[in-house]
Amino acid sequence: MPSSATQGAPFLLTRRRIWLIFGALIAGMLLSSLDQTIVSTAMPTIVGQLGGVDHQLWITTAYLLASTIVMPIYGKFGDILGRRNLFLIAIAIFTLASIGCAFAGSFWAFVIFRAAQGLGGGGMMILSQAIIADIVPANERGKFMGPLGAVFGLSAVAGPLLGGYFVDHLTWQWAFYINIPIGIAAFAIAYFALQLPSRKPEKRIDILGVVFISITTVCLIFFADFGGDTAFGWGSLAAWAWGAGLVVAAAAFIFTEARAEDPIIPLSLFRNPVFINATAIGLMLGIGMFAAIGFIPTFLQMASGTSAAVSGLLLVPMMVGMMGTSIASGLLITKTGRYKIYPILGTIVTALAMVAFTTLTAETPIWLICVFLFVFGVGLGLIMQVVVLVVQNAVPADEIGTATSTNNYFREVGASLGTAVFGTIFTTRLTENLVNVFATSGASADAASQAASTIDPETLNALPDDVRTGIISAYADALAPVFWYLLPFIGLAFILSLFLKQIPLSDQAGLVARGEAICGAEAEQLEAQRHENALVDVVTGPTTTLESGDAEPDRLSS
Repeated sequence: MPSSATQGAPFLLTRRRIWLIFGALIAGMLLSSLDQTIVSTAMPTIVGQLGGVDHQLWITTAYLLASTIVMPIYGKFGDILGRRNLFLIAIAIFTLASIGCAFAGSFWAFVIFRAAQGLGGGGMMILSQAIIADIVPANERGKFMGPLGAVFGLSAVAGPLLGGYFVDHLTWQWAFYINIPIGIAAFAIAYFALQLPSRKPEKRIDILGVVFISITTVCLIFFADFGGDTAFGWGSLAAWAWGAGLVVAAAAFIFTEARAEDPIIPLSLFRNPVFINATAIGLMLGIGMFAAIGFIPTFLQMASGTSAAVSGLLLVPMMVGMMGTSIASGLLITKTGRYKIYPILGTIVTALAMVAFTTLTAETPIWLICVFLFVFGVGLGLIMQVVVLVVQNAVPADEIGTATSTNNYFREVGASLGTAVFGTIFTTRLTENLVNVFATSGASADAASQAASTIDPETLNALPDDVRTGIISAYADALAPVFWYLLPFIGLAFILSLFLKQIPLSDQAGLVARGEAICGAEAEQLEAQRHENALVDVVTGPTTTLESGDAEPDRLSS
């Protein structure tokens, strides 16, 4: 596929350029990961002050739904247009939506802007993974797990501290104000450091595919939300109207993709057994783990009675476990070239953590909760990055972005379904429990319902001891049993891992495999020659002729 780089001078993937690009990706990842930990810590206060405790599921669902919809779009468009400008657009959308969240005057306005954040966050996630595959061969990618782990480690510590500080000493809006300077900095770094070849589409863009996959995703999530909502239920006309829309839209999408000149998700991917297996593992993990991660901070604040800052810091053991095994597995995969064992071990460890979570009560010691979270993180770290690596390694170089986004798409579909279905179970139990607590304490039915929908950590600490104890028990009784429902999906992921095929890891970066770049000793030599020629030009003036391959690379590659 032609690019601006290949039409003139070759694009040189020197070590310096690889690390500059990687630095730009880290800036975007820091923006996204820091936001997640800050918002998770501040969530109980946000929903309490905006009067949306009984609808808090929509905040998580909105972000997941939006990010899920755009993943295949970013992945495919990155393959056919280049990823640099799309990455900049994703950062800009995320930053502007953060401003909207901060100034949202109502719960539902907040939900809308949180969805807009998902439109940017989904792009940063997919494009970062695809760009790394473009510049680093699969058999060396484990070396880059260390800096990535450092970013998530920083977010794991700084996010809860900042989120807790904002809630306890300022206002929850600061959880989004902070994204403004970080977003501007990330955009500036990416603008100057993220130099990649650009391309022009050679085939007609699959607009109908974009439309139908978006409609399919919306119908899928709303079908789960309405079916699991006590106000509607699985027997309601509204739920099954979304279900019917799901069937029609999915059929239309498959029909369109089978005939599209350049489909947004090529159906040929689903004839690749390694891709199917790894993607199915991601789907099961999404259902099981994101539902757990999404509601643990709320449990820690309300059921354990801790402040926002402390509850956020309690997630640090999970991130430490995830970072440790992610880095270790990456280095071992680079050294041995083998990956199959890690998802198998990861699903076993994750299942053990899930069983431990079912024992949580209001009396569970904080140190024991930290142990459970650490074990949970250890399991996740052995699976998440490995599955992405397997998918990228199993497809042709010109489908890296599409395959990465499709794998993530199904994982996020699982996350959205898991959060919607099991979050509804949690929220329904919680609302009933809270109403009973307030009604028992003497409140009228209307007052009990109103109190249940506006409870937050600050209000909780101001209540009488007997009422506070009842509320804490209500949270514990609502959440702990949900983990039993999640275990079968982790079990399915384990079975799928047993059948994951081991294939050799590629020794070529995506850009090199597509003929868009030169790397290694040749790239270093050409880069040195260009610097030498530039120095000569400064002294003697520009030469009148250029040798093949010596044109200006930076102007062409930006």
